[in-house]
Amino acid sequence: MEEKLQSCGEHHHHDDVVESRSLNMPDEGMLCDLAEFFKVFADSTRIKILYALSEGELCVCDIWQSLGLTQSAVSHQLRILKQMRLVKYRKEGKTIYYSLDDGHIQSILNQGLEHVME
Repeated sequence: MEEKLQSCGEHHHHDDVVESRSLNMPDEGMLCDLAEFFKVFADSTRIKILYALSEGELCVCDIWQSLGLTQSAVSHQLRILKQMRLVKYRKEGKTIYYSLDDGHIQSILNQGLEHVME
């Protein structure tokens, strides 16, 4: 059964609530950045890579082999994840190791999974 939304009417305004929400709203640029950030999570390949890295750093070869992906697909997705500051890397000789950029990324993954499992 669909719930009907009630209208406040033309002459009834909640000025204090409206003002509070307006004052606390991040600026448009920040909201656009946030939307772009969440778009990165809209790709299952990127999510797989992030989950693989959630247990510790991996080189590209380990990532593509453990996930059954091509090296080129993993490299492409890692480039996007680096640009959005979700992963970082370090070089050891010719090998590049990737890891999650910080604990926030792990928290976002955990909370997202928790939410979809409810």
